[in-house]
Amino acid sequence: MAETITIKVPHKHSQAEARRRIDKGFAKVQQQITGNAVDVSQTWADDVLSFKAGMMGQSITGKLNVMDDHVLIEVDLPWLLAKLSGTITDKMKKATQLLLDKK
Repeated sequence: MAETITIKVPHKHSQAEARRRIDKGFAKVQQQITGNAVDVSQTWADDVLSFKAGMMGQSITGKLNVMDDHVLIEVDLPWLLAKLSGTITDKMKKATQLLLDKK
């Protein structure tokens, strides 16, 4: 069964600066993983980044909502990856924090 995970990552930037850092970092991540046979798409609507990634018949969809003091991430995992939701949550939180901390 599919599972939705929710992650809250605090930040100390303005909303615009946090969005800029997420946008810049997400573009780099997309370039890195696209070369590994992963199909990634993303779109911004105001301060919400919607994304979809697919590989080997599995797809992950999600949203990053950049708020004043945190980024709220919601990711829909297919049943196969839902079993790894704890590991995926930890890795996504660390990766998002890294994007926010880098200039």
